[in-house]
Amino acid sequence: MLAVGVGAISEGGGVSDLTIPAAIVLGLGILRAALDAAGGRLAFQAARRELTAHRSAATAALALRSPLDSARPASGLAASMLGEQAEAIVPYLQRFRPARLKASVVPLVMFVCILPISWVAAVILALCAPLIPIFMALIGWRAKAASEKQLAETGGINAFLLDRLRGLATIRALGAVDATALRLRGDAESLRVRTMAVLRIAFLSSAVLEFFSALGVAAMAVYVGFSLLGSIDIGTWDGRLTLTQGLFILLLAPAFFEPLRELSAVWHDRAAGEAALAALKDLASSQQTILGGSDAKPCISTGPASVEIQGLVFRHGAERRAVIDHFDLSVAPGEHIALWGASGSGKTTILSLIAGLAPHEAGVIRVGGIPLRDDTADGLRRRMAWIGQSPHVFAGSVIGNIALGRTGIDGHAVANALRNVALDEVFTAERVAAVGEGGLGLSGGEALRLALARMMVGEHADIILADEPTAHLDAQTAAAVTDALLALAKGRVLIVATHDPVLAGRLGRVVRLEAPARRVAA
Repeated sequence: MLAVGVGAISEGGGVSDLTIPAAIVLGLGILRAALDAAGGRLAFQAARRELTAHRSAATAALALRSPLDSARPASGLAASMLGEQAEAIVPYLQRFRPARLKASVVPLVMFVCILPISWVAAVILALCAPLIPIFMALIGWRAKAASEKQLAETGGINAFLLDRLRGLATIRALGAVDATALRLRGDAESLRVRTMAVLRIAFLSSAVLEFFSALGVAAMAVYVGFSLLGSIDIGTWDGRLTLTQGLFILLLAPAFFEPLRELSAVWHDRAAGEAALAALKDLASSQQTILGGSDAKPCISTGPASVEIQGLVFRHGAERRAVIDHFDLSVAPGEHIALWGASGSGKTTILSLIAGLAPHEAGVIRVGGIPLRDDTADGLRRRMAWIGQSPHVFAGSVIGNIALGRTGIDGHAVANALRNVALDEVFTAERVAAVGEGGLGLSGGEALRLALARMMVGEHADIILADEPTAHLDAQTAAAVTDALLALAKGRVLIVATHDPVLAGRLGRVVRLEAPARRVAA
């Protein structure tokens, strides 16, 4: 319409000859602005929905990931990927994908419009246009690799920082604050270098595109100019170029390269977005997950509590040595046993497999006579209680730490549980709300007895799995924890992984383990 209007003026036309082209230009401008705004909103909403879906899938996979999975990512790295790095997916989906579609369609349409007017102009565009995606692809491979390294560096720094923040008190006690700061400074410098490498590639891609775009527009302007001056008589299908045709071609030439320029502007979004998508998909994929964990209706196990293991085999990876190799164990209802062995003999692994926290390679585990499988694990786990070496204590009240969100647990039940584990005098009215995150303000023995109190309220488990409950405790505190544990386990199955001879001596039977784990004495 612009070319038609200028052509009319050059032929002596008046204002009336410009009214229709001007009205069409105005209408198309308004329509384009409205469509761009609506398309931007729709693209953003679609990108957020897809990001939410990827985040949900990764979070669900992490929640089901086995604690025995050696490839499980550090919590700082996972949090960085889910919270910060995943946001790179939004501009990738919102801006790069529409720009890529536009760059694939619009230049082809304009080429078809120019070809019937001048084959020389079409040849110029055909020669310049392919060079842009070729060089962009070459640069894109380098950009993606640089973005992946940058994401890995960012995740590593987050994991390192979270780990050091958790152990800040220990770092100060050991006088390692300066060493930690130097390490963090070095990691930050490495991240700066990788970030600048990504930016250099992004600027390089823009420079390449601008160069070929300018080259194509300049070549087109030279051809049209000499054609209108009469110096060139070839290039058209019929006669010479008119002013309207020449202006039409000149106006379309920059518009032909405009989608490619837009693609270059968001090329960095592609590299970062694809790296973030790959990272989230990697989080969502796991070779080792806990058994069960689905929304399927769990089986109901009502028989006497017992545990039977036959030919159990487990390894952390397909190419790694078996940690548990054809292990057999039979625990009768109400029996208390100790899994005795040095570190690395597989004590904790056996407890985790009984709880269904990882799939075993071979063998059978029966709980109450029911085989432990994906479809039975949720129901069988309802019969179990677990206590580890360092039970987590949340910041808040003692009542909240014992109830853990379970319904039907009142203050009276909590008070009875605290009395049974000899914590009623420790948690006075003044200390009820003084429990800090990670058990701040509590000793190791108090935290363990708090975990025992959790077992005494709510659902009554008849199988108790204890992993080194007296480790790192002094003799007096270990005796108090042992007394509370045995009182709680009266009439129930109790399986304890320990290398504490005092605790093992107070249990009914000792199963000795060696590496690779196997039963050698009972």
